[in-house]
Amino acid sequence: MAEQKKILGEERRSLILQQLKDSPVPLTGSELANRTNVSRQVIVGDITLLKAKNEPIIATSQGYIYLKHNSGTSFERTIACKHLPEDTEKELYLLVDHGVLVKDVKIEHRVYGDLTASIMVSNRQEVKQFIENIQKTGASLLSELTEGIHLHTISASSTQVLDKAEAALKAEGFMIES
Repeated sequence: MAEQKKILGEERRSLILQQLKDSPVPLTGSELANRTNVSRQVIVGDITLLKAKNEPIIATSQGYIYLKHNSGTSFERTIACKHLPEDTEKELYLLVDHGVLVKDVKIEHRVYGDLTASIMVSNRQEVKQFIENIQKTGASLLSELTEGIHLHTISASSTQVLDKAEAALKAEGFMIES
């Protein structure tokens, strides 16, 4: 059996970019590495180079995604929350069950300033995968660095959807009142 040929440089980055654009789901570095016959670390470097060329690629807990410009109108806002680490799953389920995309989590760190991590979850399966990944890796939640205080950028098809999601968080005691 013949060994598969590595795809080199610009050709590989073009292929990665096209695959990300075409994929309806996030692609992991390992998947992209297998498809191009290189190591996952090479893919990490390629993604960095593509981002440096202003390609809207983000790394999520599920893999890399290409941010497509949504043809439909999308509404976005930032919300302030506070809860215990064990309430993270419940918080995320509340949001996605209301039709909200949770884009990220942000904290204000005493030393590093603002820290943002991409989440990009929009349904229960993605939340479950995110929580399992946190548990499997033993990673800490960013909110653990700030006694549970954090921000989320959330997006939905209407302001009414965002309002209902916020009301559900308030009812649960997860929102910080302004």
